[in-house]
Amino acid sequence: MGEGEQQVSAVRDGKGPLGPDSSHDESFRVPVTVRGYETDTQGHLNQSVYLQYAEHARWSLLSAAGIEQAEMVAGGVGPVVLEQTVSYRRELRAGDEVTVSCCFEWDVPGSGKLFRLYQAIRTADGALAADITSLGGVMDLARRRLVPDPGATLRGLATDPAPLGLA
Repeated sequence: MGEGEQQVSAVRDGKGPLGPDSSHDESFRVPVTVRGYETDTQGHLNQSVYLQYAEHARWSLLSAAGIEQAEMVAGGVGPVVLEQTVSYRRELRAGDEVTVSCCFEWDVPGSGKLFRLYQAIRTADGALAADITSLGGVMDLARRRLVPDPGATLRGLATDPAPLGLA
């Protein structure tokens, strides 16, 4: 691999919740190394890059489930983020090794079309650097509307629904 490239690997060991009172599974994790050009004038990771790391981990999870972007587009659907909240907990600096986890919650009360996604960015020693909560759905690309039961839609596209929590 060239400089700055990062090999993606999913680690499934069930380690840790997002925070002290959370029971969210962090068994799907993607390693990332903080790169110098991602830092700001304070010398720490720029706030927008946390969302890029989260996006990278989400697509890695879909890929681990056997769902590729081209297949989704060919199937006329695509994931959408409707809302995101980031809580920054610890500074990250160039060279820091982190993991980004993903955990779906499919039963969002009263929606039928939405899911929640919980993500944690942790340092090599396991400290929580940031947690990200997203509200999302799966969009019908022709109708430009959310599909009912996004879990069923993604399960239908997956060759391995386990990373999605849909096994």
